[in-house]
Amino acid sequence: MRYLTAGESHGPQLTAIIEGVPSLLPITAEQINHELKRRQGGHGRGRRMQIETDTVEITSGIRHGKTLGSPIALVVTNDDWTHWTKIMGAEPLAEGVDPNEIKRQIARPRPGHADLVGGMKYGHRDLRNVLERSSARETTVRVAVGAVSKILLEQLGIKIVAHVVEIGGIAVDRSATEGMTADEIRAIVEEDPCYCVDPEASAKMVELIDATKKAGDTIGGVVEVIVEGMPAGVGSYVQYDRKLDGKLAQAMLSINAFKGVEFGIGFDAAHVPGSQVHDEILFDEENGYTRKTNRLGGLEGGMSTGLPIVVRGVMKPIPTLYKPLQSVDIETKEPFKASVERSDACAVPAASVVAEHAIAFEIAKALLEQFHADQLPQLKEQIEQQKQYSKEF
Repeated sequence: MRYLTAGESHGPQLTAIIEGVPSLLPITAEQINHELKRRQGGHGRGRRMQIETDTVEITSGIRHGKTLGSPIALVVTNDDWTHWTKIMGAEPLAEGVDPNEIKRQIARPRPGHADLVGGMKYGHRDLRNVLERSSARETTVRVAVGAVSKILLEQLGIKIVAHVVEIGGIAVDRSATEGMTADEIRAIVEEDPCYCVDPEASAKMVELIDATKKAGDTIGGVVEVIVEGMPAGVGSYVQYDRKLDGKLAQAMLSINAFKGVEFGIGFDAAHVPGSQVHDEILFDEENGYTRKTNRLGGLEGGMSTGLPIVVRGVMKPIPTLYKPLQSVDIETKEPFKASVERSDACAVPAASVVAEHAIAFEIAKALLEQFHADQLPQLKEQIEQQKQYSKEF
């Protein structure tokens, strides 16, 4: 399974094409739209989310509510395009029009963004040509792709949920979700302004986000994604590029502004002896092989253990500040304050939704690499056989 996306932040639309989804998977636009709405929510979002109402149009690959096995094309229209048609149009400029007279050109790169290096790489003197594609707006269709993946995983008995565990130093205890199912976590998260399971921590997060916004600054945090119902043995130890944790880490770090990733207890493993890190193996006739703990986050040797996969990602503060940092004008080479685009004070809650869907795609892809099936019923059967095999091994 693979996908590509296309589109600019203020272009007419965002597009994704997914190939490799098995046939006969029941799916509707309404299911995808629910996830797109979640991405637009969360306390701290900026004015852009008030302009756009993200909904998907399915233009191929699905007929009468079921996948065909052919490529699926998903389109999300940018409502704000009506104000940008002259600025972002695809047609050449009319004869005699000076490109420098077009509004919203950018020559002052923002620290922390792709602006300056992207301009160098592709030879753009107008840095808008960089920021339009490097913008996190692209994650809209990544969520749409992930929504398709989640629908597939649900059919396979695999559930995935994300939640915010830290914003600006206000953290939720690691044990907050202990004993909770993915459905129970989702029920809380979808009703919380910060997508957090701890209401006390969430209230403090809201206060901090508001204070940060008032100061013209931005703030980051940490999100956690949990995958339950995974069969054991997905991934492989035999080559570096087949390790499931490596693929999940790449997926997490491919999200805009994400700068770190960990599994299970993650970096805390550096502070304690091995006896407090590794998960002791147990066996009983009813459940087969289990673990006493899940400190390694459901992954050993690049493979799933059958326990819930737990992966966390750290998101840096958004670099577009309403009190801009110093930069240099690439035309005059004079120091200036960086350009300001519309921005969020905190996008960590929304980023948790993106992370959930980025991980969902990678999990679905890994399953389809291991269990070859063109049709959903065949895939279900193979995975059930794998679970039974692992239990009786």
